[in-house]
Amino acid sequence: MSFKIRHIFNAIAYGLAVAMLVIILTPSLRNNLGLNKFTDNVIRPDAMSFAFAVQQAAPSVVNVYSVTLSKNTLGEQQNLNDLGSGVIMTSEGHILTNYHVVDNAELIMVLLQDGRQFNAEVIGLDQVTDLALLKIDANNLPAIPQDPDLEAQVGDIVLAIGNPLNLGQTITQGIISATGQKGLSSSKSSHSDFIQMDAAINLGNSGGALVNSRGMLVGINTAKAQRGIQGIFFAIPYKLAKHITDRLLADGEVTRGYLGLGGTPINQAGVSVKSSVESIAGIKITDVDPFGPAWTGGLRSGDIMLAINGKQLVSVQELLNIIERTTPGDYLQISFSRNRVIINKDVQVGKLEIGN
Repeated sequence: MSFKIRHIFNAIAYGLAVAMLVIILTPSLRNNLGLNKFTDNVIRPDAMSFAFAVQQAAPSVVNVYSVTLSKNTLGEQQNLNDLGSGVIMTSEGHILTNYHVVDNAELIMVLLQDGRQFNAEVIGLDQVTDLALLKIDANNLPAIPQDPDLEAQVGDIVLAIGNPLNLGQTITQGIISATGQKGLSSSKSSHSDFIQMDAAINLGNSGGALVNSRGMLVGINTAKAQRGIQGIFFAIPYKLAKHITDRLLADGEVTRGYLGLGGTPINQAGVSVKSSVESIAGIKITDVDPFGPAWTGGLRSGDIMLAINGKQLVSVQELLNIIERTTPGDYLQISFSRNRVIINKDVQVGKLEIGN
């Protein structure tokens, strides 16, 4: 290639480089050439936001203040205030919160997000699930969005809405790390059925809403893990909270059946089932209240419960739900195995009392 031709190519290359530099440094030229749209889509993608979910759910979360009168050493009365949050479940003013937020309160005040204040009446309390239903004299309130079929899933992104430390409504974000934290014990009056997540809950968040990315109610925030454990918090799942709400609305209390036994699924208890007449599913009874209905009905520790009213048992939670939802005084037909012999007994269900 001759010197003249090389000189021409070099001049063209320098010219293109200068032209590109001018385009980059001149916004109007980029617009005219249609380059901004392409580069914006690559460099500045749309930001992720939960603003829609917050707009849907936040107006339904209220501040709850409870007052208990006490006396100091001089006999003077003092007001002790407890702080929590609540969730508007119906537009007629029914508010769900935690039992421990309003327990023993002589006065309960509810503050709405629009600034209105109301004195609240207690409709019903349920210490077992740590839930309480309140009522304020107001209508056309923003009830929180609810989906009767909603099931929380591990991996769901959730938002906890409440009034931590009385700082005003605050949103924290996390992910569900476990669901259905359950247990069955003859010595305790409550069972756990919690959503476990890492959306932060502090004093004042109790009773607030846990919602998903669409603003639908997932659960009622209730507790954090014991001291020393970081990033683990719990909420009562929506379906259980709704069930308790309906029971409290209908009867003002939740009556539960009680048998007085503790159990473990046989696949977790190391039980080897070899008999052809025994099911591979069942609950091994690990302890029995000697003063409870199960003992009176003939059940003993070591028995393997196979079925209730003909329904095969596959989990402790299923057993718990059947017992709990049986009217005290009614009978359950229980099939169980003892020393590889199948036994059927009708056992009368008692009433669960706090302290059982």
